[in-house]
Amino acid sequence: MVFKVADCGTREFTDQKRVEMTVSEFIDHWVEGNSNSLLYLKDWHFVKEYPEYVAYGTPLLFCDDWLNLYLDHHRMHKDPDTNQENDDISCSDYRFVYMGAKGSWTPLHADVFRSYSWSANVCGKKKWLFLSPSQCHLVFDRNLKSTVYNIFDDVSETKFPGFKKAIWLECIQDQNEIIFVPSGWYHQVHNLEDTISINHNWFNAYNLSWVWDLLWRDYKEAKEYIEDIRDICDDFEGVCQRNLAANTGMNFVDFYIFLARFFLANIVQLYFQPRDNEISLRSCSKVTRNLIFNLASIQKIALKMKSTGVVIGNHGFFLDLKDTLEDEPEFLKLCIDVGRVYGMINEQQIWNKDPKKALVVDILGYSSSIRTLEDFVKFIDYSLAKLSNICCEEKNLPST
Repeated sequence: MVFKVADCGTREFTDQKRVEMTVSEFIDHWVEGNSNSLLYLKDWHFVKEYPEYVAYGTPLLFCDDWLNLYLDHHRMHKDPDTNQENDDISCSDYRFVYMGAKGSWTPLHADVFRSYSWSANVCGKKKWLFLSPSQCHLVFDRNLKSTVYNIFDDVSETKFPGFKKAIWLECIQDQNEIIFVPSGWYHQVHNLEDTISINHNWFNAYNLSWVWDLLWRDYKEAKEYIEDIRDICDDFEGVCQRNLAANTGMNFVDFYIFLARFFLANIVQLYFQPRDNEISLRSCSKVTRNLIFNLASIQKIALKMKSTGVVIGNHGFFLDLKDTLEDEPEFLKLCIDVGRVYGMINEQQIWNKDPKKALVVDILGYSSSIRTLEDFVKFIDYSLAKLSNICCEEKNLPST
């Protein structure tokens, strides 16, 4: 398989130039110590390429990973105008292997979807430089459109007037150490030795708002960029959404579908958690509290989306609740994995291993299908009302 490898010595637009080669070709280049170009193999989807080879296990601290859990069963974005359907690896997950010689590096950036990330050094040593979200505006140009590429360059004070005020946090990561990068933190990374690392990007209920905020910001920028063709475009909003998916990795429809499926998967598992009708949230199991928090987080984002008056052009979404559980084998697997993950995280090995049994009147007696954001919000309200006996403390399940 051919990969796009970063040429650390050549800039192309806002990133490093990419050259295509196989992993074996990259290794040969590395071993030979070719001085003409310093290459860095990034974003190697090792887990997806070798699904039967379990090279490592995700640390328990980082297992609450909605992004990769979802992508193990569903694509984030389907575009009939691309060949993405035929590509089983690229953009199929956000679990990577990085390999680079001493001196290879990654330019200043904030992570995809404004996700969390963790990076574990298998061997070698890295130097990290971090900038907190409260200071990230200092590395943008006057128009807040582009950022500094390399903080060690002679950065133009005219173009980036706030750069010298930035306060950087520096950290050296040794072999067998793991770095956690919170959402929205800009960072630049240098390999101080020949280095191999494992890297994951992920988000969950705690940083879901960062994902929506990025989508909303990027959508407004994409819309502004093509505003001059609005009058001659048959599906202006559809074009905006396609551009958003291309630039950001998902669009409103993708995010909406993700939220709907993940909400339903959590509802299925929550319904089968052991509980007493008189029990309070504090007395519930850790898994139950975890699932309730997830639902509340999704509800907040759905309400945010609805409040913006979001439209999705001609790209509609239809979710039949019963058919989803009966006819989507991958969704059934997602439900099982949601329970497995939260059982493992909370050391409670109790989860619903047969989601088809969740076809119960109490929860999925909802007669309407989900076609719009309004439908989704109504279904959330309906579901939480049906399960309200789990939680007597209304503040933990925000109402609409």
